[in-house]
Amino acid sequence: MWLTLAFLSATLLGFYDVFKKQSLKDNAVLPVLFLNTAICSLIFLPFIILSAYTSCLDNTIVHVASAGWATHKYILLKSFIVLASWIFGYFGMKHLPLTIVGPINATRPIMVLLGAVLIFAERLNIYQWVGVLLAIISFFLLSRSGKKEGINFRHNKWIFFIILAAIAGAVSGLYDKYLMKRFDPMLIQSWYNIYQTIIMCPILLFLWLPVRHKTTPFQWKWTIIMISLFLSAADFAYFYALNIDGSMISIVSMIRRSSVVVSFLFGALVFHEKNLKSKAIDLILVLLSMIFLYFGTK
Repeated sequence: MWLTLAFLSATLLGFYDVFKKQSLKDNAVLPVLFLNTAICSLIFLPFIILSAYTSCLDNTIVHVASAGWATHKYILLKSFIVLASWIFGYFGMKHLPLTIVGPINATRPIMVLLGAVLIFAERLNIYQWVGVLLAIISFFLLSRSGKKEGINFRHNKWIFFIILAAIAGAVSGLYDKYLMKRFDPMLIQSWYNIYQTIIMCPILLFLWLPVRHKTTPFQWKWTIIMISLFLSAADFAYFYALNIDGSMISIVSMIRRSSVVVSFLFGALVFHEKNLKSKAIDLILVLLSMIFLYFGTK
């Protein structure tokens, strides 16, 4: 069951990346990110209120358990980690082709894997190790593909931003496994969106508002709403996958990165990005790694 939820989350994440790329095109990054967190909060706010003041959601998967500061401090920490990943990731995605960003993000689970082995004592079999090795090879091949578009992985700051986003995302993934062992998934997902919106307010006020006339202007796009809808659905499936006994964060994280398939296809067919042949080889390696991981977990 947790494998099915992981693949569902991956598909939804692929569409999330597509809508994010479209929303950021010729647009200001921080307002888009703020609206994303705000809309996500509005999606979950009714569940928080109904759970707190009525019994209509009792014993359902959308019930939000009540908790004190002893629990909320862990959720607040997650909000800071995820927001750091998103800020770097949004800026990087705005300035890089989707067919470059997707495969780089697909290597994020390698860091999660190392953490899962060291922290949670997870052990991988030969099929799973082959899958990880293929993912590592795809990253190095991708750097060669990027050079054909004038993107130097060593000196391009947007590549650096995407890598920082991946590192913060890996830390978040490991932290999620820790949280899911102790707290209800709906409690985590609902409140970390609320906290992110609160954190984004001073960032928007002090970092973007004073210089908004000197940078890319903000324009409203309906795809911003789609970012929040697909992200919320993807995270919902992800958190419940981790909450199931026997789930492995190293495998769930790796499967989630197969979202690159959706984003790659849109980058090729909709955004008409370049050097697709060499990037397709990288994508095939990522897909092969997913197949090995899947059969290694059966």
